[in-house]
Amino acid sequence: MPVGDTVDMGGRVDVEDVKDRAEDALEDAADSTWLERLARAGLVARGLLYVVVGILALQVATGHDETRADKQGALQSVVRQPFGRLLVLLLAVGFAGYALWRFVEAAVGPPDEKDGRKANLKRIGYAARGGLYAFFCGSAVKLFIWSNQAGAAERPEADWTGRVLNWPGGTWLVQAVGLGLIGAGLYVGWRGLAGKFRKRLKALEMGPVARRWVRWIGAVGMVARMLVLAMIGVFLIAAARGHDPNQAVGIDGALKRLADRTYGPMLLVFVAFGLGAYGLYSFAEARYRRVCGH
Repeated sequence: MPVGDTVDMGGRVDVEDVKDRAEDALEDAADSTWLERLARAGLVARGLLYVVVGILALQVATGHDETRADKQGALQSVVRQPFGRLLVLLLAVGFAGYALWRFVEAAVGPPDEKDGRKANLKRIGYAARGGLYAFFCGSAVKLFIWSNQAGAAERPEADWTGRVLNWPGGTWLVQAVGLGLIGAGLYVGWRGLAGKFRKRLKALEMGPVARRWVRWIGAVGMVARMLVLAMIGVFLIAAARGHDPNQAVGIDGALKRLADRTYGPMLLVFVAFGLGAYGLYSFAEARYRRVCGH
């Protein structure tokens, strides 16, 4: 950036000019080919992660209680495979690409949304997903470096819930997060059943068979995600009301508690196949989704 364009003769910085240049740079990045490629690599990494979580959930449904059926467990399963450390490193790159894409989306905002309130809510959602996949990237890098420690058991959801419950108003905050997860789950399920996710796909590039299959695996996958998010939200609310952080669980804990119910194993099989279906849908998104204007 030429200094003379942003600093006047008195040495003062033209803030508006700097802001305009930053916005232009973000818009250029959002439309760039390199960001599109990173985003598609991230969708592939997300797909692989969900397929592995689905397989692990199916193992839990068939009585393998020692299996850790969540995204950390999925990474640990991958690292134990032949060339596992290399696969985990590639996943880390994919997660980083996905996170960067979402952060750029959050900064630029949805181009087709005229309602300012909805646009801001979408920006928050983009940023939250970017943060989540940045965390997954960090977990994958950590596992790549210290793969021999992959079997360590962790309960971060209980630790964090316990800390927050001790804050002033922490009980209400945890309950609010639980309600938020239930609401997010219902929204994801509604989008799946209503087929709203198809608007982001390049339908004209898909044949009739591909369109039908993508419609089904997307719907089933989003309903499965709805059930998991809703269960985690319910357990968080229970933890807050009983002031017991051990009630708080992640995906793994929710699935294992579901398996203990009378009706649980059959429903857990559906959830397992649904999570795997969402992974397959992510692969389809990597090929057919409109990304960065492409």
